[in-house]
Amino acid sequence: MTARIDDPGGSMSRTPFAPDALLFGGDYNPEQWPRETWREDIALMRRAKVNTVTLGVFSWALLEPREGEFDTAWLDEIVALLDEAGIGFFLATPTASPPPWFALAHPDAMPVDPSGTRLSHGSRDTYAISAPAYRAASRRIARVLGERYGAHPRLRGWHIHNEYGTLDFGPHAARAFRAWLRTRYANLDALNDAWCTAFWSQRYGAWDEILPPRATQYLHNPAQALDFRRFSSDEMLAAFEEQKQEIARTGSTAPVTTNLMLPAWNHLEQWSWAEAQDVVSLDHYLDTEGPDGEAHTAYGCDLARSWSGGPWVLMEQNARGIRVGDRTFAKAPDRMIRNSLGYIARGSQSSLFFQWRAGAGGSEQWHGALVPRAGGDSAGFAPVVQLGEMLERLSEVVSVPDDGPIVDARVGIVWHADGWWALETPHLPNDAITYSEEVRATHRSMWRAGIATDFVRPGSDASRYRLLLVPALYAMSTETAEWLGAYARGGGRLVVTCPSGLADEHLRIPDGPHPGLLRDLIGAGSDEILSLARGEKVTIDGGLAGEGWIERVEATDARVVARYVDGRLAGGAAITEAARGSGSVVAVTARLTQDARDAFLAGEARRAGAGPTVVGASALGVEAVRRRGARSDYLFLLHHGAAPVRVAGDGPDLVSGRDAAGGIDLAAGAVAVVRVPRGGDVAVAAADEVAT
Repeated sequence: MTARIDDPGGSMSRTPFAPDALLFGGDYNPEQWPRETWREDIALMRRAKVNTVTLGVFSWALLEPREGEFDTAWLDEIVALLDEAGIGFFLATPTASPPPWFALAHPDAMPVDPSGTRLSHGSRDTYAISAPAYRAASRRIARVLGERYGAHPRLRGWHIHNEYGTLDFGPHAARAFRAWLRTRYANLDALNDAWCTAFWSQRYGAWDEILPPRATQYLHNPAQALDFRRFSSDEMLAAFEEQKQEIARTGSTAPVTTNLMLPAWNHLEQWSWAEAQDVVSLDHYLDTEGPDGEAHTAYGCDLARSWSGGPWVLMEQNARGIRVGDRTFAKAPDRMIRNSLGYIARGSQSSLFFQWRAGAGGSEQWHGALVPRAGGDSAGFAPVVQLGEMLERLSEVVSVPDDGPIVDARVGIVWHADGWWALETPHLPNDAITYSEEVRATHRSMWRAGIATDFVRPGSDASRYRLLLVPALYAMSTETAEWLGAYARGGGRLVVTCPSGLADEHLRIPDGPHPGLLRDLIGAGSDEILSLARGEKVTIDGGLAGEGWIERVEATDARVVARYVDGRLAGGAAITEAARGSGSVVAVTARLTQDARDAFLAGEARRAGAGPTVVGASALGVEAVRRRGARSDYLFLLHHGAAPVRVAGDGPDLVSGRDAAGGIDLAAGAVAVVRVPRGGDVAVAAADEVAT
């Protein structure tokens, strides 16, 4: 089907990914098991109503056992078994894990770490992305797979590579980096100016003098380090595009994706990557066993949907475990089901996992899987069957509206990888402040308030958002600053938090009060940034509190909304507001604690006219998400709380099959998906209050 994509990232044209059912299954690695296990796997898949697997992610050594010699007989066999069972598949190009022969034949194609050490084969992701031999081998195997399987009727899509993200600092990277810089700056004078190379005698007189930011005596040039991250993302994207083109040349029309990953590191600029894909896919793993895991699920979903501009694919999650630090915590079956429906509520067309069967050996032998080692007759497999049956009942939600977004958010959060990379620059006023945590804390506040949220690409059309939040965008261009001003003058309510706008896109600090890029827009400036010690807090008017970062601010044409009550800046401005055109700009120059941020941003949303999806639901521990379909809306209700609630709405609960018009009870940990007419609502109340 064809529908309009409402893209928070910018102008993007793609046909929405709308399969015939919600996709359920995950990474399947039959090459790790004897053939008698394959038959058992297929039987268990049918029992659990699995309809999709991903093949070949780490199979390069079997598919090409010697350079230029290919063996697909085993893959032909498993594809035939899946076909017979009516199970579709994503086919991966296995280029994230070059085989041992490749390292011996092309030692220069192994990556070099920042210290200058060339890494050896022995793990995944061991390749130099710019090495000609690696790129040629990747194109070759992509072409072979495209020719053999590109027209298969069960092929759901191409899964190129896996979790791109290997940085290389070696000679191939140095050569490619210099070529990238020539394109970006044209001449050395422009580069020297952008990088402020007059400092520390770093001025470059020839292109060959420039290297990647390898290990050095003290601090790297921050602009060089930032440009290297931009280059690395572009270089990996070029490698992805080459494989995509090879597959296209074979005549295959199946959609192409690669699984993006957002853990504690981020090596990709996701907006440009999203533009290159037919469907955006994401691997998402919880990083806490506590209740914030549910907010983290929503965070990953909203990012993926925003990058995509519409429906997307959850390519991986963990069915049983949550890895935190040095140990793995068990994921309860009801949480696995709630998380799975949470992804779908926020636009995913799938609930896929890594992996199908628990591995007998290898580096991730204790990673969770759909089939536990105890097998298909164990209690651990029962929730998998339950989820498969549930997703089959929910299949109608895959439909995509042609009159607007799949999730209609009125609050936007500005996101860009430059913000992440810029705040990794060492020796800032407070290096403990990270982009990941600031953006996530801002999103968490909206999630706790039950308010639907998109992420927004700088420079895109943000006019549909009543409230636009800009957390910690330390580096920005004058074009981005002008875009934010145009949004406010056009009637939007803009909230900017520290340390946004302190530096330009080359990490140069403008003269005058901070933030130089936004000073005129916010109508205020600071002449001093103060870092607070860990655990130290300051009190701010209105019951708010700040930690980590505060600024001495002087308002020019802004009014002071809140002042510091105590501390070194007592009586000084902490939050200001300026009228701009028919809109307004709020500047928060103190880093608010999470509780203060929750209260403040919820208030800003109310003032902007952006309310919760279901009034009162979040206070009862119920996450409510409205997913819009082609003809109806679907209210997903995920009960993370501890006490039962009563749900009432004009339509059926697709999970239980009961009519919600007369009210249905939702136990703690349970889920409901109520189909309502377009724009229809549900009500959520404490069960004991309803009984009373």
